[in-house]
Amino acid sequence: MSVIGKSSPRGVRVVGVGAAVWVLGVLSVGVAQADTFVPLPDGSKAGPGVTVSRTGESAVISPSLAANGAGRAAWVSGTVTADVSGVSGEGEAGPSNGAAGAPGTNNSSTHGVSRISTGYIVGCQVDITGLGGSIGGGISLDGPSMSGSLTVPVSAGQVKFVNVVGKDIKKNGKYSVEYQDTQLEVQNCGGYAQARSYTVVEVVGDNYSKTTLYGQPFSLG
Repeated sequence: MSVIGKSSPRGVRVVGVGAAVWVLGVLSVGVAQADTFVPLPDGSKAGPGVTVSRTGESAVISPSLAANGAGRAAWVSGTVTADVSGVSGEGEAGPSNGAAGAPGTNNSSTHGVSRISTGYIVGCQVDITGLGGSIGGGISLDGPSMSGSLTVPVSAGQVKFVNVVGKDIKKNGKYSVEYQDTQLEVQNCGGYAQARSYTVVEVVGDNYSKTTLYGQPFSLG
């Protein structure tokens, strides 16, 4: 009887320790940040010889697996469509018209081929909400083609342009590109981070046009 009486408290203590560990485990799960699903609105824009639209865009935001406070990840999805009517000939390397009927320069970022390209602008401690106009100064180019995972090293005050996917346009018609759960892994950003989608359509023919459609900015944390 005396032996049983002495062993019972030890058993209680063991159970108590187990319960404490279990409670700590539950608390740690509760504190951990969960993934956040962000639905983003559709959009469209008409330009010379093209109408660009974006549908079904979304982002799933989560902490980076690096868990260093300077990284975070987003899985992005969406579909962009270009309804093109301004291409004057299949595979034509224009624009062929210059000022006052002079020969054109054939100067475009797509090397004379009409093209639809889409991707994301990522900023670290920079408010990119009002970013508009042509994509250009101060934005560096990364990720030249579609990938399941794109790493974006971006420091405070920087903005990066990340290309996800694109397609050449050789004649008039409707062209779509779609991406699903493409990962944007943001690193080196210890502060507030923000991203927004972009789609650029360059139409090359007798005349040249460039139409850019931006998405709604969203926080990466």
